[in-house]
Order: sequence, then structure tokens, then C-alpha cells
Amino acid sequence: MDISASFRPDPSNPHQNKFTNDTPVSGHCQLQPEFCKERDLFSLLIPSEFRSIAPIVAGHADSRRGAMFRVPGDWRRFTVRKVDSSETAQVEVRIVSIGGRYILPDTAENLVGEGEPTNVQGWHTRLWGDWTWAPPAPCQPTGGMYTEPNSRTFFWMTSNSSVCAARANYHISSLLYDRVQIGYEMRTPDPLQMSAGQYTGNLTYTVGPGMDFDMGDVMYPNDPILTLSFTLNVEHTLKVDIPPGGNKIELVPEGGWQNWLQHGRKPVRLFRDQVFNISASSRFKMQIGCEIPGLYDCMIRDPVSQRAVLVQLSVSLPDGLTDLAGVPVKRRRLLRVGQEENQKYQALNYVNNRPGTLHFEVAPEYMDYMLQPGEAANYSGNIVVIWDSEI
Repeated sequence: MDISASFRPDPSNPHQNKFTNDTPVSGHCQLQPEFCKERDLFSLLIPSEFRSIAPIVAGHADSRRGAMFRVPGDWRRFTVRKVDSSETAQVEVRIVSIGGRYILPDTAENLVGEGEPTNVQGWHTRLWGDWTWAPPAPCQPTGGMYTEPNSRTFFWMTSNSSVCAARANYHISSLLYDRVQIGYEMRTPDPLQMSAGQYTGNLTYTVGPGMDFDMGDVMYPNDPILTLSFTLNVEHTLKVDIPPGGNKIELVPEGGWQNWLQHGRKPVRLFRDQVFNISASSRFKMQIGCEIPGLYDCMIRDPVSQRAVLVQLSVSLPDGLTDLAGVPVKRRRLLRVGQEENQKYQALNYVNNRPGTLHFEVAPEYMDYMLQPGEAANYSGNIVVIWDSEI
């Protein structure tokens, strides 16, 4: 059986970092959607039937010789793997309900004979004792069931891996469960910690007496294996917008050039802060490329004197984006391509079109070197800032 879930960033709900179950609804949750929504429950019709291999004896003392149900209610963990890489994530699933339709060899009326009550529901109730619309303990009812002369539907919330069993008050020569369905809960990984792409994995259950799905020693399945095949699709956003003209960076002193031009006071530093808007829902890294490379930083050069100085570039990211240790990113230095190991960042929640800042600076120790009285100079160079979703 195929189960699929997806994650897409939602600008209207940026803190909702969960997968959406996209599996087509079948069974009880299709008929009772509100009931399932309140419990974060999903139902699934499975291609299984159970047929009795022996009669069910009236008043049987052994619960395994009648209508018995035990499902794998413990959390089962398995691995999903990205289809085009070795990246993996963990998913957990547990079965929390069992349902279907039981079909009798004759009408319930004919099986129980004379007595009260004398209606379809009453005849089924007499057949199974206290099994009315409520299931045998510790299973819990869900409602929305229906009864026919020779059949009844059921969908019960189970309790972990406990046994729910009903005792027949009358002889039943044969019994069939069809339209079998399960209800499951799913724990998915944090999609913000996963790369974009498709992940697949399988969870296999055994079916039969003493197995994961155990219907006692009388009811046997048509297939001893049930495999749930999971597909998780992760879509991410990484979008950067720079305002018009923001790609032209003019480095200037605090307060402009007037103190230098009019009074000969050398600037303490040259700098420029450039705002950008970022939308991000996953991990990414930042690095820089240089027209004029330095050891770690980029340089700008005056073509006449051939003097060159380093430009230190750092970044501040908006709230919700941190480094991989969860530390906010404030004036974090950016380095050239190949030196970017410490320049990886993550989204704690979907950040939608929030402002960040690139900080460009020529440090104070270069001021004497750059600025010579009476000597004009024009320092320039290209710096490429890269936001990269491929970690």
C-alpha cells in the first residue's frame, strides 16, 4: 500500500514545519473526516481478507478461537532515503485502529433463533453477547457503523498492542472479514533539516496467528505480508531579492568624504551595508567569489597605482535563520569559495521575504595605504555573493 506525504513552505503559516499526508483517504476517514482530523488519524483500506479455517464454537473459552484482534500498536521506525543521494531520514508509524466487515454464513436471525430483541441490530448483539455498537474492551468505538442481516461493519480504536476479543454465544460455522482497513498515525522528520527531493522507504508487517496483525487461530489471511511503501516529497524555497541598484556598492567613510576633503582627516574605515530580502525553508550555505582574490577575502585595486586592499564581507540574517548550531547570524564573516565550511545556515521555520544585510568593510589598517594627500585613486573590483541550497 502506497502512502505519500509532502512538505511545501506556506507563507501564511511559516511555523508549520510538518509534512502533509497526501495519501488518498479510504475507509472510515473518508466517511468520518472530522473524527479522524481531530485525532490526526488516517485510514487505509488494505487488500486483505480473513477467512475462518474452523467453526467458531458457542461460548468458546479461548479468545483465540473466536473473533480476536491484535494490531501492532507500537511505534515502528524505518528509514527513508533520498532517491538521488545517500541522504536519509527517519519515519515512525503505529497502527491505532482496525476495521472491516464481518460476513456470516447465514443471517444473524437464523443463527440465534427465537428471542428478544427481534431486529437486525438485536440479532447481531445476541450473537456476540455485549458486542453492540461498542467493541470488546479495551478497543474503543468510532461510530458510523451499519448492520445488514448477515453482516456488520466495524472500525475500532485499538489500545497499543492489546487484544480485543468477542465471544460468540451461538455456533458460527464460518466467518469472513472483508473490506479490511487500518488506521495509522505517522511521525515524520523535520522537513527543514532535509534537502529538497523525494525520499522513499518501506515498512513491512507480518499477518496471521502470532504475527504483527494477529486475528487469532481461526481467522487466516489471504496474504501473510502487508508492506506500506512511503514516499516523502520535500520542496524548499531559497530566494534572494536585492533592491534595484543594490549590486553597486560604494564604500564610504562614516558621514561621507567631507572630513577628508576639507580637513584632511583620514576616515577610520570604509564601509557599506546592503540590505537584501531572503525567503528560505531549508539549509543553505553562503560563500563569495572574487575577481581579485585574497587569501580568504576579496580585494579591490586602483588600476593606476596597482595598490590593492582587502574587503571584508560579513552577513546578518533575519530571525529564524541560524547557523547549524542554532546561533543567530550577526555579522558572520563570509569567505571565498573553498573556505565555506563554517558558512552553513539553517531555517528554524520558514522565513518569508525577511531582510538581511551584507556588510562590506575596508579595515582601518588600510586607510594610510589607500589615502595619500593630493593623490586621487579609484579602487574597484567585483565580488560575487552566492547563496547555495546544495550543502
